[in-house]
Amino acid sequence: MLITEIYTPDKVALAAKELQLGELVAFPTETVYGLGADATNAQAVKRVYLAKGRPSDNPLIVTVCSQEMVERYVEKLPTAAQKLMNAFWPGSLTIILPIKPDSLPDAVTGGLKTAAFRMPDNQTTLELIKEAGVPLVGPSANSSGKPSPTTAEHVFHDLEGRIKGIVDDGPTTVGVESTIVDLSTAVPTVLRPGAVTPEQISEILGCEVRSDKHHVGQAETPKAPGMKYKHYAPDAQVLIVNAAEWEEALAWAKAQTAKIGVMAFEPEVAKVSELPENVAGYSLGTDVKSASSRLFSGLRAFDSKDYILCAGVAETGLGEAYMNRLKKAAGNVFFKEEFSKNK
Repeated sequence: MLITEIYTPDKVALAAKELQLGELVAFPTETVYGLGADATNAQAVKRVYLAKGRPSDNPLIVTVCSQEMVERYVEKLPTAAQKLMNAFWPGSLTIILPIKPDSLPDAVTGGLKTAAFRMPDNQTTLELIKEAGVPLVGPSANSSGKPSPTTAEHVFHDLEGRIKGIVDDGPTTVGVESTIVDLSTAVPTVLRPGAVTPEQISEILGCEVRSDKHHVGQAETPKAPGMKYKHYAPDAQVLIVNAAEWEEALAWAKAQTAKIGVMAFEPEVAKVSELPENVAGYSLGTDVKSASSRLFSGLRAFDSKDYILCAGVAETGLGEAYMNRLKKAAGNVFFKEEFSKNK
């Protein structure tokens, strides 16, 4: 069995050497931990799919350390891309661009003529990529379909023995994956919401930005991760609870014998201490920013429960990204609808 090493930030050179040899090494970003492999090495990239159990028509993000690294793979960097890179890189924005023919393996692009590029806001990972000398693919470093990892421990839990190493730089801060914007179309389109909002992108570009295409059909090849397959789901059934429904939801939980996790804001989560022992609480903090950073950790903490009651929020700003992930984790099941069926 492969022994998975833990690399501290001062051991980045060792991790980079393993990447150059075609090994898989997980790395930290400000959003979630990514599973790294040399994006120019088709065999290494194919091993990422195997390690994650990920469908091979789901394209991978190309993680870079500079704008110049992107320019190796595109014919000409569009002005719109330059504007967005100047405004949001390093940061939580992934940009889809047309690429030079055969410049990246089909295993990276899903056979498309585009690729998604991102420069994360994590100095350790930027040094890792620079040291390796190649861009890295960077899907979330988890078993495919499970909640994304926000700590090195999460990665180790899912991928121990399947990957060479993990660069541990502590917990991530944003907690939900990057916004993905497609610049290969006539109108820039957000394919996955994240911390950078469509309104912010529109302001920088000075034009309309669409944000209504987050899914594709079963026969289509998605242009970005998270558009086709179920994501972020623990074994427990997640039920989304709207703000006005918590009294009813906690009363329901109190009447159950099943194991239930409650992911809520204060003061709702404080009320869990008054409930039976089969109900456990997890605080999402006080606002959507803290909730986004804690969402995946909470889903993982309650993975073995029967049900998870999780707070919904308004789908504006960062709330759109939070709800996008939560709806996928829940299979779009809301507590009120499920409770009404069983009433």
